[in-house]
Amino acid sequence: MPRDTLTKEQIIRTAIELLDEEGLEGLNMRSLGKRLDSAATAVYWHVKNKDDLVQLVGDEVWNEIELPDPDAVGWRAAAASLATGLRAMLTRHPWLVQAFGSHLFYGPAKARYDDHCLAVYEGAGFTGPAADQAAASVFTFVLGNVLGASATASVTRRLGRDGGDAQERLAEFMAEASEVAGRFPRLRSRLETPAAEFGAAPEDTFDYGLRTLLDGFENQLIAARSA
Repeated sequence: MPRDTLTKEQIIRTAIELLDEEGLEGLNMRSLGKRLDSAATAVYWHVKNKDDLVQLVGDEVWNEIELPDPDAVGWRAAAASLATGLRAMLTRHPWLVQAFGSHLFYGPAKARYDDHCLAVYEGAGFTGPAADQAAASVFTFVLGNVLGASATASVTRRLGRDGGDAQERLAEFMAEASEVAGRFPRLRSRLETPAAEFGAAPEDTFDYGLRTLLDGFENQLIAARSA
């Protein structure tokens, strides 16, 4: 693709596709240029370097999260929607979780999401730092929930690049981990249940945790109104 027809939007869209397939470690200007049918040098006319590109795409994906109207659905339903939307976005783009450890993200799309979260909690009745604490608590809960899937995606790619069958090597690791867990009574009892898998949580764990968090917020608001 000639330099004069290549756009920043095309670069960002293609970089997201590359990151979804290859992960953060698979992103470089040469492979991106190949996907764009363009010289890698042409990409530098639109982005300064790889870190700048990661910053741009890392902000863009926040636009995928719908922002519900708390006046229409209620603050609690809005908060739940924002959390599940965030979880879905991070699951689609596991490289972003990995990038949190090496990049500081900012930009209009993320700011738009963060501002809306604060509006939801302020509308519920939280004021000042309490609204920030509520929003941050939900964010860290969601982030912790997707860490396992992000790590598995990264490890699977690494094992594949090292040669051999990545799924087979993962299965061997899981078997060894299950053997260690079997030495402890509570872990062993869980592994003996039908369809149990080492390290796996019950299917509704995310919904349970989010509901518990929001229950706690609601109880705080009720207590504050009663004081």
